[in-house]
Amino acid sequence: MTAEGGEPVAAITDATLADIAANGVWRGASLDINPAVLALTRALLAALQGTAPAATLPEELRKLVEQILREAGVTFPRIPVTEEISLSAFAIRQKTSEPRPVVIVPAGWNPYGWLPFLVGYLSLAARGYHVLAYTPRGFGAPGELYSSNGLIDVAGPVDRADGSLVIDHAEGLFSPNKVGFLGLSYGSGISQLVAAHDPQDRVAAVVALSTWGNLATSLYDNGTRHLKAVELLIRFTGAEEGREHERFDEETWRILQNFLKGEEMEEVVAWGTRRSPETFVGRTNDRNIPTFYSNTWHESLFPAGEAIATFEQLTVPKHLNLWIGDHGAPEGLGFTGFPGGAPFVGALTPTLEAFTWLDHHLLGKPTEVPTWPVVNSQVMFTYETAPAIGGGRRITKAARREPLDSWSGATFDTEAWFLGGGNGNGDGTLSDKPSAGWSRPFTAGTETGATAMDDIMETGQAEWFGNPKAYDPAGFERDRLLVWTTEPLAGGRRIRGAARLRLAVGTDQGDAASLVAYLFDLDPDGSARIITHEPKTVTGLSAGTERTVDWTLQPAAYDLRDGHRLALVVNSRDRLYSFVGTEGSTTRTTVGSLSREEALLQLPLG
Repeated sequence: MTAEGGEPVAAITDATLADIAANGVWRGASLDINPAVLALTRALLAALQGTAPAATLPEELRKLVEQILREAGVTFPRIPVTEEISLSAFAIRQKTSEPRPVVIVPAGWNPYGWLPFLVGYLSLAARGYHVLAYTPRGFGAPGELYSSNGLIDVAGPVDRADGSLVIDHAEGLFSPNKVGFLGLSYGSGISQLVAAHDPQDRVAAVVALSTWGNLATSLYDNGTRHLKAVELLIRFTGAEEGREHERFDEETWRILQNFLKGEEMEEVVAWGTRRSPETFVGRTNDRNIPTFYSNTWHESLFPAGEAIATFEQLTVPKHLNLWIGDHGAPEGLGFTGFPGGAPFVGALTPTLEAFTWLDHHLLGKPTEVPTWPVVNSQVMFTYETAPAIGGGRRITKAARREPLDSWSGATFDTEAWFLGGGNGNGDGTLSDKPSAGWSRPFTAGTETGATAMDDIMETGQAEWFGNPKAYDPAGFERDRLLVWTTEPLAGGRRIRGAARLRLAVGTDQGDAASLVAYLFDLDPDGSARIITHEPKTVTGLSAGTERTVDWTLQPAAYDLRDGHRLALVVNSRDRLYSFVGTEGSTTRTTVGSLSREEALLQLPLG
């Protein structure tokens, strides 16, 4: 098989689908798309272009391609947005005189633009939609069909204006009766912002998957920069190594470099705020745009807390799904490899519910949407699994989901756990008795075995597939972190909401300290699973003295089982975040408990 340009296209076999089913859309610590996903989507593209027979595809995908070619026309327009700049697009136009809605899909942040998600576009078209997917400015590789020229605007005013021009193009191409936007990741933010700003108010519904509400706090919160995510994204545009700056305009590149260096952060925050759907939530509410959100508990790019906070401010018809896993993992299979046949129980539910939202608001089909709860929260790791061929586990029963009228309604009560000073070099305790006057030191500046995840995307993706990371608390480096644990908890605990931590912190060098707090579920067998975490950078310290600080961890829905223990771990550094100090430093950070400000973990219960 060959593509339109003459290059060979790999044969797609059941082994290709098995790879996607086992490994998902993301691959590698450096952030990349699974090669099996790219092989599959290139084969689909060749079949749609007529340069390779659809008969060579696996049966389900072959039937889908044949249906689309029979019922619709596929084109690859370029959408001019200035005299010099045009956006690459993929269009499916239904062969009918009957008015149909169009779903516009701005691609997520990746070097391949709209290309990796062809299965999702074909699935939408099979439901009766016109489809127009496009690559935002600046992404792709020179000469590739899926590439758009121009410079990356990071969901700013230029991207918003481009979105309206894409609507203009869709109206000329399809004459749709309604316009909807669906976006995954970067495209989800663009979708919300275009809907809120389109001068003609033409967007009838939005689906925002693995989305952000506040870009500023996604990047920088509690005085801490989410450094790893930005470093990886800068390299994930399709630019040649060492030439990444050429994809951004001068101002955006300066902002990103200031972020990386931790300079001019007020300007960075203002820049992110202007790109935040939360900033314009009033416009969305005034326009009454039905909005569907999804996010994940261990999200590594757009933490769940900021997305939930924005969602709670919406007064429009709305729905929020909260899933196990990390960025893009829940929707990945439905958009990249499996239009119907699920590789495991519940694998396609996130995608199908997004499509059902559009069916209700755009096609006007009878659906279950009117009976949906406002929030549907999946409880972490409550799935059932069995051994999988080739290793790992496979989900045999989907994790439990809890319907809620709002996320704030998930928390019914809080439980106070006071931190104790411990005994010598042993771990501290979490108990119901306040304890003051103690201080515990550790050496700051080195990563430890207590970490939010091994790699961005990969660890959380494995959670979605039924394989949460098993931690070894006995191996945590006690000289470089501190641990507090409860006794075994009779009846367990239903953790629902965002835990809050208060403690005193000090340093023996400088005037600042980095802290990262983690909550773990300790199994009687000695292993642990992570529940939640959150970093905090403390400034204005005086060497040799301690000051009380507090901060809120990321929200969670987690069932601690009967007889398990809760553990709080605090260290100074996680691979995801910026930290104060230098690699391998000997700085000593202290954590303590001051009188009348006793160190305290407030645990939310539901």
